[in-house]
Amino acid sequence: MIRKCFITLAFLLLLTMGTGSEAAVVVQCPGDLNQDGIIDNPGAYPNVDCKHVVGSDGFVSMADGYLQYIFGFSDATGQIPDQVLTAGELNAQQPAPQMKAKQDQDFYLTLTTAPMRMRPDLFDAHSVHWHGFSNIAPVFDGEPMASIGIFPGASFSFYYKVPGPGSYGWHCHVEATEHMQMGMLGHIYVTPLQDEGPAIEYPVGSAKTYSKFAYNDVDGSTGYDKDFPLLIIGFDPAFHDANLNVQPLPFADMVDRYMMINGRGYPDTVNTVSLPAPVDPEVIPFDGGIGKVSQQVNSLITATQGERVLLRIINFSTVHFSTITIPGITMKVVGKDAKILRGTTAGGPDLYYETNTLTLGGGQSAEVLLETANVAPGTYFLYSTKHHDLSNNKEDFGGLMTEIVIQ
Repeated sequence: MIRKCFITLAFLLLLTMGTGSEAAVVVQCPGDLNQDGIIDNPGAYPNVDCKHVVGSDGFVSMADGYLQYIFGFSDATGQIPDQVLTAGELNAQQPAPQMKAKQDQDFYLTLTTAPMRMRPDLFDAHSVHWHGFSNIAPVFDGEPMASIGIFPGASFSFYYKVPGPGSYGWHCHVEATEHMQMGMLGHIYVTPLQDEGPAIEYPVGSAKTYSKFAYNDVDGSTGYDKDFPLLIIGFDPAFHDANLNVQPLPFADMVDRYMMINGRGYPDTVNTVSLPAPVDPEVIPFDGGIGKVSQQVNSLITATQGERVLLRIINFSTVHFSTITIPGITMKVVGKDAKILRGTTAGGPDLYYETNTLTLGGGQSAEVLLETANVAPGTYFLYSTKHHDLSNNKEDFGGLMTEIVIQ
């Protein structure tokens, strides 16, 4: 009841509020003539890419149907500045927009902060911290003591000289424990220079060639046919509800009761379409409001027998470690924390290893290859070995699990 009353109160308060000046939204992107975050003549800037994201609040539906309040990011690339704040309100996405970059590329990422629609009393700043590499300058790090935070109605463009290949995460680093638990987390991966060619035969004499690689391995040993980014996170519903209801936040009691892959718990992880927009029938609808689609990414893994599959995995849970397994398919770990598993001397030695379990703590990542040539067609499961993680709060048989379909 308290939760419903607050939502209604917030709605009534917003009827008397404006969204603030749109003029503060400024996008920096070379060759972008109308500030929509898209290079108008990409041929003139072959090594440049741009992205525009918005930080705000919103709602998602848990796999058991529970309506969960979140903070998050949404993609504003392609929107002109005077549309950004309005479109960004109550549009928090889970996960944050997945991003891909090329090694040594110039990457411009603009962050705009929109007002918190359900918490108009909050004026929290947000930032972007690219977890796992050193920035060209501290101001672009996103950690607020060395960098800056972007307050509601304002924008800031981060510049990155994209580092070496691998899987990274990005998150808000302002009030990091709260904002990460609330959902301001995303996956970004970097492709290697080796992808630019030529194709490499691996193993030698197999007649199998690859043109996509996890790393600059020289010999083609990290080549793959298909890749799938997987972001592991968890939500504590009591923490999220306290934030919505303007209650003291239970940091010391934080326990993730909804474990998810790419913003969904099983069986929603294998639903290949966007989940329906969250709806709360007890709340008066306001211009789309809760009805915005907020979970658009699934984690179903599909392959044809014989294909080599690369899993780009990062654990961004704020509470605990996760151990995953895939019965029936051996995992070959070729990289960890955006570093190839290979000795520092020229030509090796090769430190890849095969395993049936992989453990990652918060902020850790790995590249895992699945060889399917000798895997019988069928459905296999990737899931947590911790039984507590295989539930959607009080509902069993869900949580941190997805399917691998070999045809």
